[in-house]
Amino acid sequence: MPDDATQQTQLASERTQLAWWRTGLAAIAVSIGVGRLVPALDDSTVVWPYTLLGVAFALYGIALFGYGNLRGTAVTRAVAERGFAQPSAAVSTALGVVGGMLGLATAVVVVVS
Repeated sequence: MPDDATQQTQLASERTQLAWWRTGLAAIAVSIGVGRLVPALDDSTVVWPYTLLGVAFALYGIALFGYGNLRGTAVTRAVAERGFAQPSAAVSTALGVVGGMLGLATAVVVVVS
């Protein structure tokens, strides 16, 4: 039977994985809002920027789900081996940059239209 620290570490890892999933779901919800709801509320005939942003947010949400699963698996394996799973700085940076760019692009589209 695993010791208390191992159980706590595993539970913390599960909470972190669920946080990645919640963030992915939030990005997908934003994709629906930006891609479908905002254009329906706007009387502009140009909807392609909103649709493009909606698709981009949906893909971003899928990437968050995928990376959350990969991290969860890596941490579970590391805990079982009494090791540590170093997060990928490149992936974390890329997800942060893409998220920031999506936010900036959304602001630009909203201001321009």
